[in-house]
Amino acid sequence: MILKVARLGNPVVREVAREAATNEIANRDFQRLLDDMVETMHEYDGVGLAAPQVHVQLRVAVLEVVRHPRYPHADPVPLTFLINPVVTVLDQNMAEDWEGCLSVPELRGLVPRYKSVRVQARGRRGEKLDFVAVDFHARVIQHETDLLNGMVYLDRMKDLRTLSYLLEWQRYALGEAS
Repeated sequence: MILKVARLGNPVVREVAREAATNEIANRDFQRLLDDMVETMHEYDGVGLAAPQVHVQLRVAVLEVVRHPRYPHADPVPLTFLINPVVTVLDQNMAEDWEGCLSVPELRGLVPRYKSVRVQARGRRGEKLDFVAVDFHARVIQHETDLLNGMVYLDRMKDLRTLSYLLEWQRYALGEAS
């Protein structure tokens, strides 16, 4: 089922999500939430979605990048479920790149993010995950983790003058202007 996405201004977007209890993960309703989050992410052409964005205050995020039209040069990221993620910066070097958010529709801005992070979390079945993400993969994870902490990409922007409407951004930032 496609879920309603909370937009910036709704208090749920700015609240810190609570950890999911280990015994919740196998619950049928929790598993349905994961499926619904994936369906919602796909419906709105997102590459990630955090539970607070669909009005659920749990530290849960889903992400997937496969031949995405807005990110054609991004390396693929398989469908990943992150439950109670802990992100550790591995490389203090940062890269600035364009981001958008389903909770801040129709806008894009340049956001600095760490290039390499370690992720420790639980997966869909409660299994332990421990992996390193780099570049765009690391960016998506940091973006979704921020949402679990009540932050949006606008909070990370160094220069709000880069904030652009999506259609204008596509025409000019991506070189599609005629």
